Amino acid sequence: MTAFTVIGTPGDRRTAFFSDACRAAALPEPRVVSWPDVLGGGLELDGTDGPGPVRIDSPGEDTEVDALLRGPGDPARVGGGARWYRTFTRGLSRIAAEAERAGARLLNDIDDIAVMCDKRRCHARLLAAGVPVPDVLPAVRDYAELRARMDESGMRRVFVKPAHGSSASGVIALQTAPRGRIKAVTSAARRGDGYVNSLRVRSYDTESEVAHLVDTLAPDGLHVERWLPKATLDGRVFDLRVVVIAGEATHAVVRTSRSPMTNLHLGGARGDLDAVRRALGDDGWRRALDVCARAAACFPGSLMVGVDLLVGLGRRQVAVGEVNAFGDLLPGITGLPGGVAEGLDTYTAQVRAALSGNVPACTT
Repeated sequence: MTAFTVIGTPGDRRTAFFSDACRAAALPEPRVVSWPDVLGGGLELDGTDGPGPVRIDSPGEDTEVDALLRGPGDPARVGGGARWYRTFTRGLSRIAAEAERAGARLLNDIDDIAVMCDKRRCHARLLAAGVPVPDVLPAVRDYAELRARMDESGMRRVFVKPAHGSSASGVIALQTAPRGRIKAVTSAARRGDGYVNSLRVRSYDTESEVAHLVDTLAPDGLHVERWLPKATLDGRVFDLRVVVIAGEATHAVVRTSRSPMTNLHLGGARGDLDAVRRALGDDGWRRALDVCARAAACFPGSLMVGVDLLVGLGRRQVAVGEVNAFGDLLPGITGLPGGVAEGLDTYTAQVRAALSGNVPACTT
């Protein structure tokens, strides 16, 4: 078989794991095309033996790529998502055009990726398909409008998310109470007039602090949704990252935290998946995986998506928080018992799915 081509960051964990999966399948070493080549106009997909399947991977946290996407500045800064998205989607269009010219098959559709990287568009697509999602507020342009929308809807607790953010960058868990009480939990640490990403979750509890944070983030676009109280496990809230490959939920990891953010890099910890399955029961577990498969079906041109599944208090309600185009980085996690990927990591499972012909028909 002609070697895979990976558009990503040479040498990072994602490309290394995918290369390992190709070697395990006795395939040629994948060819890696860097994001700077894509963004700089140097993209070329003609391989020595013809164009193989093309996997589009995350731009990652490479400093050079970040500067190309958001412009020069501190890579740790919060914000710049609107420029990031414009530049990124232009890069996706170049990939699609080059794939068409070279006759290469994309393993993930560029329109799917573009929708998943815009929380507002992603939520709308899921909602239209009947996938359970948290209620969402109409668009807001600043803090004053946010509070007005919250008052109109009766929402006292919301998640405020940058429309194009990732890894909880700039995400705010906001709650209000009578007599002007307010609390915003976030990983954004103030530095001068701006904010940087911190590995420590912190709280702001004055209206002036919260207003400054929201107004700083708002120009890039915000997505505001009802804060769904999460179920707990051993005194910690939890949610699930579920990877869906070729339409089937294949891998899952439990993320637990004592703060509203369950991201592992923000102090979250992996939880006991068996305990969650027991707590949900057989019917509840099947329902949870079915919701993830339904969310993935909204992106039919993508071989893989990662679904963030919220489990509500009482463990009866589930909702999809986000769908991630690059949500397969789960080191050490193998496939669900009894499933098609049992014993396989996410990358090996994708290689096998591609080799077996379970490759989506991209629309672009």
